[in-house]
Amino acid sequence: MQIKEIFGKYLEEAIGSENALVAFSAFDTPAHVSVRRNPFKPCRQFEGRPVAWNPYGCMLPERPQFTLDPYLHGGAYYVQDSSSMFVGHVFRELLKQTDMPRMRPVRVLDLCAAPGGKSTDLAASLREAFGDGFILVSNEVMKQRAGVLADNMALWGDPNVVVTSDDPRAFSALPGFFDVIVTDVPCSGEGMFRKDEEAQRQWSEDNVALCEARQRRIIADVWPSLRSGGLLVYSTCTFNRYENDGNVSWIADELGAEVLTGGGPAWDFPGVIKTQMGYSLVPGHVEGEGQYCAALKKTEDKADSYADVPSSGKRERGRQNRKPAQTLPDGLKKLFSKEVDLRQKGETITAVPSALTADVAMLDSDLHVLAAGCAVGVMKGRDLVPDADLALSLMLEPEAWPSEEVDMQTALAFLHKDAIALPDAPKGYVIIRYEGLPLGFVKNLGNRCNNLHPQGRRIRMDIR
Repeated sequence: MQIKEIFGKYLEEAIGSENALVAFSAFDTPAHVSVRRNPFKPCRQFEGRPVAWNPYGCMLPERPQFTLDPYLHGGAYYVQDSSSMFVGHVFRELLKQTDMPRMRPVRVLDLCAAPGGKSTDLAASLREAFGDGFILVSNEVMKQRAGVLADNMALWGDPNVVVTSDDPRAFSALPGFFDVIVTDVPCSGEGMFRKDEEAQRQWSEDNVALCEARQRRIIADVWPSLRSGGLLVYSTCTFNRYENDGNVSWIADELGAEVLTGGGPAWDFPGVIKTQMGYSLVPGHVEGEGQYCAALKKTEDKADSYADVPSSGKRERGRQNRKPAQTLPDGLKKLFSKEVDLRQKGETITAVPSALTADVAMLDSDLHVLAAGCAVGVMKGRDLVPDADLALSLMLEPEAWPSEEVDMQTALAFLHKDAIALPDAPKGYVIIRYEGLPLGFVKNLGNRCNNLHPQGRRIRMDIR
């Protein structure tokens, strides 16, 4: 039996023969394009249709040149497949239906988070639901992908995000710590068939079986860190029942959980296929590329070490080489619109919202934390050289630095890391804004500016 026939059999088992026929006809059609706005930053209006399950999602009529859009570089929106946005919808519905802690921040883990699409969605949803009362840990085990994740979360600008790079088993050192875990686990990638021909060539029954086993190992390893009564959002970008419904059933039976099947107007959308355990979004039925999503509630009844109150007594390993906060200028705290604690990693000073300090310290003691809060900058003598991330942070005090509104050509030149001049701006450090959106810092010398945009983020294509 050829690969296409075997895959067809798997697809029919998962969603039925009629649904599979529709899906097959769609695999050879062009992929759709969608974006999701950041509700906490200024953004231009997009021409297109709304995504039914995301209030900030938009289906675009064609793919624009995203690289040449300052709004993308300023974290005003994220380019994300509309099917992937369904995970955020399930997450928001669960938050509405579940009592969350009131005496401490709500703790959420996005376990397989790179490149950051779902984490940016979760961060926005948590901020709308809880204000500053949450902490989101965005994790990626692969080091290179973790760097991309940290960069994208910095652009998004939410200071309540902690980026880590750890294997799922590392989180078992934090029993009962998280209220919600979102796991978009590595899969056989059937939802990538329309975008990536290589995904089709690599598909096999053996790879499906390998992914199924890997997914179970990932969930079993991270399971102890979910509190009793906590929620697990399980998702893949594949369609077969082995990696989807089969694994959800295994989690419920073997690890101890109740499957939350949803239902009703808030869960039922045209084209979204209800499976036995969750929901499947398949090309031809929806305008996205493909996603499976299910939700479970942990029923295992055991003591959770960190479920109620964060422990401030856990020893930190000191791997981050931090200087004591009291050695840093207290005046730096005035740069922020909320109370922060200052930390130092190498030469870089960072600011963490004070309400999260105990939780961040606890995470730091057991995990490899790549970023927490907001990078502030580096002290040169008595002067602060501001970090690029600081201009993008949601907690930067709006009047902390002078800013200069620039046109599209100047904004692109800044993002290209070209030399620019701001003859009418004050000398010193100035925030570049495009239509109100902060893009980064320059140091204005009068006749020219030193461009502080990071080399790794600069536009590399021709901007003319």
